[in-house]
Amino acid sequence: MNDFEFELTDRIQKIKSIDVQFDLRNNSFISFSGGKDSLTVSRLIDEALPDNLIPRVYLNTGIEYKMMLEFVRELAQRDKRIVIVNSGINISRMLEQEGYPFKSKEHSQKVSYYQKSGMTQTVKNYLGMGTKKDFLCPAKLRYNFTEDFTLKVSDKCCYRLKKEVAEKWQKENKKSVTITGIRQSEKGLRQSVKGCAIFTDDTCKELRKFHPIFPCSEKWIEWYIKERKIELCKLYYPPFNFQRTGCKGCPYSLDLQKQLEIMAVYLPQEKKQCEQIWGKVYEEYRKINYRLDKQLSLF
Repeated sequence: MNDFEFELTDRIQKIKSIDVQFDLRNNSFISFSGGKDSLTVSRLIDEALPDNLIPRVYLNTGIEYKMMLEFVRELAQRDKRIVIVNSGINISRMLEQEGYPFKSKEHSQKVSYYQKSGMTQTVKNYLGMGTKKDFLCPAKLRYNFTEDFTLKVSDKCCYRLKKEVAEKWQKENKKSVTITGIRQSEKGLRQSVKGCAIFTDDTCKELRKFHPIFPCSEKWIEWYIKERKIELCKLYYPPFNFQRTGCKGCPYSLDLQKQLEIMAVYLPQEKKQCEQIWGKVYEEYRKINYRLDKQLSLF
């Protein structure tokens, strides 16, 4: 047994033990994006819990890649456990009201604090003016904390388009446990997750979230997909070669420039949609040459 196979056995046993404790078959749903990680989680759950009827809930925010939405719809025709939920939210109006994402959730949160309450201690810490320096603001973006920066910023985009909608479905369908594809290696706020099982309190009597592939590396994910011959969305293959397939054109994406260049060539209408929705953020990025060049280089 090699290291990958050993980890697979460990993950399957973990899923089985959590099921014995918390009855995943009846109490849970899988947060399903159609991407590599959620496909891996879905298959792992099937290996550990054969013939389960756990719903796979896909949230159609209105800014998903069309190929991904079509891919999930095709999967749903073959697997009735896949449930597609439309958010029904006007994205442009929501962004104007709530604020736009900028750089990362951490950064957006701090800018939002500043825009609402001024130079609080939390903001000072983020700017390196306090004692805590977990997430220091890049020098290039410190102007976000001045009166000259007028774009309304917020970290609520994901919550309004995804989490809020998922929680409503979860409550209506009486599912107490969310199964996700979160992994320890991911950056940002997800780094605050400490383990694969998240409980409602310190007594560990009620499971709230379960992350089956939390300790798994990217190499392990690639191995498992290849080993199980898991079908992926076309966006993962040439000529697109996307590594991640969340909301298209999201300002949080580290490879945003590359995404837009690929869309400009192969998905021009979708790039146009991104420019319309995220245009105000893109304008700031291009102005300071941050994540986006002032002009697309087209490879």
